[in-house]
This record gives sequence, structure tokens and C-alpha cells, in this order.
Amino acid sequence: MYTRVSNKKVALKCLNNSPNLTDKLLNEVSEYSINKNSSILNVYGISQDPDTKKIIIVLEYAEGGSYSNWINNNYKDFDWKNKIQTLLSIIEGLGGIHKKHKVHHDFHTGNILFLTKNLNTFNKKSVVISDMGLCEDVNNTGEVKTYGVISYMAPEVLRDKAYTQAADIYSFGMIMYFTATGKQPFNNCAHDHDLKLEICNGIRPEVNELEAPKCYTDLMRRCWDSNPDNRPNAIEINVELKSFYDCYSSYKKGDSNVIEIRKQFKEAEIYRKSHLSSFKKNKNHPEAIYTSQLL
Repeated sequence: MYTRVSNKKVALKCLNNSPNLTDKLLNEVSEYSINKNSSILNVYGISQDPDTKKIIIVLEYAEGGSYSNWINNNYKDFDWKNKIQTLLSIIEGLGGIHKKHKVHHDFHTGNILFLTKNLNTFNKKSVVISDMGLCEDVNNTGEVKTYGVISYMAPEVLRDKAYTQAADIYSFGMIMYFTATGKQPFNNCAHDHDLKLEICNGIRPEVNELEAPKCYTDLMRRCWDSNPDNRPNAIEINVELKSFYDCYSSYKKGDSNVIEIRKQFKEAEIYRKSHLSSFKKNKNHPEAIYTSQLL
């Protein structure tokens, strides 16, 4: 049952090359709309442009925009507690997708949205995942296409192998990198065939050991392991991130492991605060592309 709300701001997403409402699209909207139990952008309904006949998706409005845009306005106060809280929201949303035996297919910072503009009103529910396949060709009859952002794509996907939940986890590892550093993965080079080959051969973004806690980077590297079987699942990541948050937030003494994790996060936070000026110096290569494209 739906209740009409007046004066509610929404976003309209126009799907190109979509003159027909297919069962696939209707099922997609039904699956992900009004999901109150996970960090998924609400889909309110479907409409159609009367002139062009293009399909229009009516979406919840994300005032803060994409993760990559939001962080530009909030990097000064985006401390490690908020970073872990953000990742917890994201992995809970991804876990909800995986629990339904689905995959996202196009997981990157452009598809992570913030419902609030700044940290003053930020909470766990402020972060949502968008575009669960809605950006794909809605008339696709089963043809396999490689679509996404190269730097967030798992090596097996770049080799045209089947897209699995482990590929989403690889992408989450890259989101962890962005969260820790404020830099997009592989932002210093062209996103071309050579980069795809290097990713398939095992190259990963470089991490300054002072920039992020070791426990954090260890988890991140497990997420982007070349072997999909070695990557943790969403539930395991959630448990580990909650452990990090609890260790860092708690003022209790705890055991030696808790003390060590807290120490690592405190040192990373000190480093973050002392290097705020470096954030604005981050420049992407002119041929580094962070919007989804057909490869």
C-alpha cells in the first residue's frame, strides 16, 4: 500500500533506448522499491515521456549527490568514525542485495548516494546504493555485456567471465580505498586496454601505510584479491567493520587486539588531520573515467 506525499522532492531518471516496459524492468523496480530494511535508494514508480516514449524511473532524491561529489564538500570533517559508519551502510545495502541472490553489476562511488548534504545531518541512513541494474539496457534479451568503471571492475569480469557476488566485493574493496584516501583508484593513468591488462595481472592501487590502519588495509586487500574464492562475503565484511567501529569508538580498555586496533585508527586520524591540504591536490588523469560505460 502506498500513501501519497505532497511537496516531496524526487529525482527522475530517463532511460535511453527504452520505448517498452519489459517484465525485466518491472521486476527490477518491484524488487528494490521502498526497501526499508537496507541502504537502497527508494524507487517510487515508473512513468513514460508522452512525446519520446522513453521510460522514466521516479526515485528518492539524494540531496548530497554521489559519494565522489559529497566527499569534496565534507573531507575536512570526514573522520575515521564517519568513514567506517559510511562503509557499514554500504556493505549492509550490498549484503541485502546478495541475500536475495542478486548482484549489483556496476558498483562504484558514482552509484553510492548521500541523502544529506553535509556531516551535520549525517547518520547511518544517509548513505544509499543506487542503480541496481536500472542503467542497463532494459530491452536486453540476455546478451552478455561488460559495463561499468574499469578501475572498479574485478579482473575476472575484465576477462569476460561470469559476474558473481565476489565481483561486487572486489568493487567494495575499491570503495574502501576511496574512503581511506579520498582518491579514486588508478586516478593517475588512462583507463584503457593497458590498465585492464595490468589489473588482470594483479596490479592494485598503492596505499600509504600511514594513511589507513593496517587492520583496515588488510581487509581491503582481501576484498580485491585476484582469486574470487579468497574474497570475504558481505556478512564477513560487515562483522569486521563493526568490530573496527566498536574498538575505535569504545573507551573501555579491552584486550590487546582491541587496544591495537584503536591505536591504528587513532594514528590514521592524526595523519588525516595533518594532511587535509593534500586532498585538494588530488587530480585525476584526463583519460581516467569514473562514469559507467560499455567496454
